[in-house]
Amino acid sequence: MEFNVSQIDEVKILAMLADRLDAGNAEEFKSVIAPHLGQGGKVVLDISKLVFVDSSGLGAILSCLRKLTQARGDLKLCGMSKQVRLLFELVRMHRIVDVYNTSAEAVAAFED
Repeated sequence: MEFNVSQIDEVKILAMLADRLDAGNAEEFKSVIAPHLGQGGKVVLDISKLVFVDSSGLGAILSCLRKLTQARGDLKLCGMSKQVRLLFELVRMHRIVDVYNTSAEAVAAFED
């Protein structure tokens, strides 16, 4: 699993390159993203390429949020497809993780 990593001021942006996050790659996702979360800080996870997520994928994202929260950081998501957003709303994850349309909006939300 690969990510494009960039930074704007104090905010790290991780753009996921995979189109699926499911039982087949959730553990790989967590192990690859873990080094970016351990120090805490402000992180935006860009999932605009993602077209499918299952319960394992949702759990992996929650695991990232938990890890960041423990390190006194924060996670915001951006770029959700309509299909993925519907799933997030169905399981009410949009109430747990802040979701934005673009990475610029997510980065700006950290300034509020």
